[in-house]
Amino acid sequence: MQLRSTGKLHLTPLHGILQLRPSFSYLDKADAKHREREAANEAGDSSQDEAEEDVKQITVRFSRPESEQARQRRVQSYEFLQKKHAEEPWVHLHYHGLRDSRSEHERQYLLCQGSSGVENTELVKSPSEYLMMLMPPSQEEEKDKPVAPSNVLSMAQLRTLPLADQIKILMKNVKVMPFANLMSLLGPSVDSVAVLRGIQKVAMLVQGNWVVKSDILYPKDSSSPHSGVPAEVLCRGRDFVMWKFTQSRWVVRKEVAAVTKLCAEDVKDFLEHMAVVRINKGWEFILPCDGEFIKKHPDVVQRQHMLWTGIQAKLEKVYNLVKETMPKKPDGQSGPAGLVSGDQRVQVAKTKAQQNHAFLERELQRRKEQMRASTVLPGVQIKEEPLSEEGEEEDEQEAEDEEEPMDTSPSGGLNSRLANGLPAGRAAGGDSFNGHPLPGCAGTPVAQELRAFVEATFQRQFVLTLSELKRLFNLHLASLPPGHTLFSGISDRMLQDTVLAAGCKQILVPFPPQTAASPDEQKVFALWESGDMSDQHRQVLLEIFSKNYRVRRNMIQSRLTQECGEDLSKQEVDKVLKDCCVSYGGMWYLKGTVQS
Repeated sequence: MQLRSTGKLHLTPLHGILQLRPSFSYLDKADAKHREREAANEAGDSSQDEAEEDVKQITVRFSRPESEQARQRRVQSYEFLQKKHAEEPWVHLHYHGLRDSRSEHERQYLLCQGSSGVENTELVKSPSEYLMMLMPPSQEEEKDKPVAPSNVLSMAQLRTLPLADQIKILMKNVKVMPFANLMSLLGPSVDSVAVLRGIQKVAMLVQGNWVVKSDILYPKDSSSPHSGVPAEVLCRGRDFVMWKFTQSRWVVRKEVAAVTKLCAEDVKDFLEHMAVVRINKGWEFILPCDGEFIKKHPDVVQRQHMLWTGIQAKLEKVYNLVKETMPKKPDGQSGPAGLVSGDQRVQVAKTKAQQNHAFLERELQRRKEQMRASTVLPGVQIKEEPLSEEGEEEDEQEAEDEEEPMDTSPSGGLNSRLANGLPAGRAAGGDSFNGHPLPGCAGTPVAQELRAFVEATFQRQFVLTLSELKRLFNLHLASLPPGHTLFSGISDRMLQDTVLAAGCKQILVPFPPQTAASPDEQKVFALWESGDMSDQHRQVLLEIFSKNYRVRRNMIQSRLTQECGEDLSKQEVDKVLKDCCVSYGGMWYLKGTVQS
């Protein structure tokens, strides 16, 4: 820095600093000479005494090997550093005085050469730019900045992406959005025609609003977090819900579950994406119908209508939708179907139940006569109960809740009065209803497919509870192709009859009185004969558990040895235990019966 008489201040940057270390070695030399003179004077006086001194013995010592730790301490010591400084070679410099020409020449570099400071563009900077030049951010600080979660994207980051990606991300997060709201989020500079072209690739039009497509939410290789069914099945079920909302503003969850055969959690996820629940009414579409968009873009509405027509045809084929399931529109009316309240549904169900009451009584009497005439198994008694008002109320409730073929609730089972919407006596028979064979008829494709599933399942798992069997059957249904015969509806009674007909037996496990197991979990079925060498061992084990809820291994070992001989190996015992039992707390239980 130099301040001249012209009133200008010159600032010169320093690119490096050289530190000069002083040396006073000439003082050390003067001290050495002084000590030598003193030593010479003393040497003249004591030369005679030194000659008379005796020879002294000298002990030679060898230094020990230096350890690594000791070497590091020595290198870091002050004495060693001083020694290194002393050994550093000197650099000889040439001194130029203040008035020397070389000094004058070098001093000119400290002064600004331009006549005006405007010519120096480095000084024409804003305060923020000048501060950035003085203190540039380091790369380490940029790396240390917190990273936002992968599912969170700010609007500033969003607008740096292509338009198609912006639309896809917004629809995937919002699920349902009017076109006006989408345009406001994308910004005023975005072309509406380009947005219309992009939104149709990732969403479908429902009541004038855009709903994200199912394959965007459920990619190809994903599965349900609740039931584990593949993404293809989830997309079909969600498309059915979206299509229902194109026909009406209201959807009943039980109807969706009965048609799609998906678990309640998956169906609830579909509805929560695009609807809100209303007490005693069902699920209502979350947004009002956007009539302004429909009037403004009739070409887009027509194109979406054609797409929904193709999806409807596909859904009819996949789910075997009958005419009663498909909503009908009155002649000359193109709007959505009228709303039906819960009270009206109950009245319609009561009217239908009263109309069918006489027919059901005649059908029941006919079934009773057939059962009396048929051969009755020994030791089996048929208990006849007359129809009561309570039964009529059950029929009305069944008509209201729609027909649900597979009862997956814990309280369902053989005690259900209706199976597939028909009386239990009729569902167990082999006749036809309205000219169509019932699913339980022996020899029908449904019975054959069900029998094949049961046999294959029990060949893999020898012991299953009814609850676990129904869960496996639901997973099997979800993996079947569209239009399979098993989608016609399977009741609990039919499933149990098929299990018993496939060579399995029900094991009456004596559960403790305080058990928390549901009725379906207390019904245990086991494969009695599989054709391998372990059939006899398995039968002895199952007989043990027909009298005991839990058993110790030594009791099983002794009983198997008693029944099957002394030559029973440990490997054979381990195999039969692995096939049929689980160990918990030092005791052995049949699979599916342990209550942890």
